[in-house]
Amino acid sequence: MNWFSTVVGGAFGFLLGGPLGAILGASVGHQFGKGLAGLDAIEAVSPSDQHRIQMAFFTATFSVMGHIAKADGQVSAEEISLAKRIMEEMSLTNEMRQSAINLFEQGKNSDFPLDEVLDQFYKECHRRTDLIRMFINIQLQAAFSDGSFAISEEKLLMHICSRLRLSRFEFERLKIQLQAQQRFHAGNSSNIQKNLQKQNLQDAYSILGLLPSASKDEVKNAYRRLMSQNHTDILVAKGLPEEMMLLAKEKTQKIRKAYETILKTAQI
Repeated sequence: MNWFSTVVGGAFGFLLGGPLGAILGASVGHQFGKGLAGLDAIEAVSPSDQHRIQMAFFTATFSVMGHIAKADGQVSAEEISLAKRIMEEMSLTNEMRQSAINLFEQGKNSDFPLDEVLDQFYKECHRRTDLIRMFINIQLQAAFSDGSFAISEEKLLMHICSRLRLSRFEFERLKIQLQAQQRFHAGNSSNIQKNLQKQNLQDAYSILGLLPSASKDEVKNAYRRLMSQNHTDILVAKGLPEEMMLLAKEKTQKIRKAYETILKTAQI
């Protein structure tokens, strides 16, 4: 039984409590009550714990996405389209899709308990930085979806990172990598393959979190580290909802393409 079937089926043995449980319960029409308010951080993730993490990740992802979309005062068509695209890439069932939409709408409410949601999410995912990075990456995509990055959105994202114990340096690195991925992908989709432009190569380095002066060993080490951090099997084992595997796979494909571009084009 997957995590969403557990929710809908009412197997309450390890359902979320706290603000995440209340938000998820409202999105599927259940009243969970206080339930379990959260687990102490542990390294091993049992099947029941994994379901809790998957519930927490799904709930936080779409509700916080709705909150960020409303940060600049209005939710743009592009932000709604991005949310729908993520739902499509996840191949959600009709029930899960409706739940995701409901979570997005709850996040837009003025009384959305952002800090409480983030605190519980941090605890439920056992402080696993790989999951937190994936979460922030999705939120960055949502913020960039309308082609601009409002000051209010950046300020809110920095607050979210702070609440999830992700440093300002790490936030800036993820932001630069995402912007580079978007430019790099656009360049390649326009069939600019024969004579890659200088900007394209610079973006490939940025995707790996490197400067163009990086050595061959530094490029290889960065590539291996990022592939390990974003490996779908590892992320799912740590609690990433299986429905989000395609998002992680898409990211590893971009990392691999950037690495191949550097090896093929750069003089290292």
